[in-house]
Amino acid sequence: MTKPYIPPTRLESVSIILPVINETVSLRKTVETILHDVKREQIQEFIIVFCKHTTPEAMTVIAQLQKELGSLVVLHVQKMPFVGGAVGEAFNLARGSHVIMMASDLETDPKDVAVLIAEAAKNPAAIITASRWQTGVQFHGYSKIKLVCNWMFQRIFSVLYATRLSDLTFAYRIFPTKLVQAIRWEDFRHSFLFETLVKPLRLGVPVIEIPSTWRARTEGVSQNTFFRNFEYFKIGLRTRFASKQTLLVHEPASNLRPGKELDAKT
Repeated sequence: MTKPYIPPTRLESVSIILPVINETVSLRKTVETILHDVKREQIQEFIIVFCKHTTPEAMTVIAQLQKELGSLVVLHVQKMPFVGGAVGEAFNLARGSHVIMMASDLETDPKDVAVLIAEAAKNPAAIITASRWQTGVQFHGYSKIKLVCNWMFQRIFSVLYATRLSDLTFAYRIFPTKLVQAIRWEDFRHSFLFETLVKPLRLGVPVIEIPSTWRARTEGVSQNTFFRNFEYFKIGLRTRFASKQTLLVHEPASNLRPGKELDAKT
């Protein structure tokens, strides 16, 4: 019998997950920007996840960062497939009180890491998520068709989940670590990134948005395709009507107030 999830009452340190396939210059800039903006004592570790498809050039940068930063860099060879496998495995490796999910290709602005941490320090039991829609259209290099589809998708699922959140699909968030270790994750492809918000929403976890900007990557190629975005509907609908107990790995408990256990009652 596993111990129920108890929301944290303070932020102690953060683990930062960086999946890497073909990122080199952008990976280094991401790490260096975070180190410049965030106090070193707040960073528990960078968890750099790679796989058999990670390019030799990217592996060279990873090795350089590990040599420069020592124990601050934790390397992990993913065993499960795709981005869901990479991030899901890293969730279980995280040792900080909170964990940040982001990209290593600069599509998630690393300057916002300090903002995420500051907001999590004020709201340690909440998820802090970045939004590209909160202050208007903050997309650069996004096609008009994808932009319209994204907007429509956000509206549909914000109504379905009865939330005022403006961006449920941007994979740039800070979570309480024990929360992501308490949830049973299912998806492996990019829809996993949507799953990391809708399952906490279904469980009643508070979520706070901050504005952020998305910019198309300047190196490498995306591992996602347009038609795979339709997989988001499947996980979104399935989760909305799922029993809360089925979403958890850990034993259900009473409520979500700090110091209390997570409520998994239907």
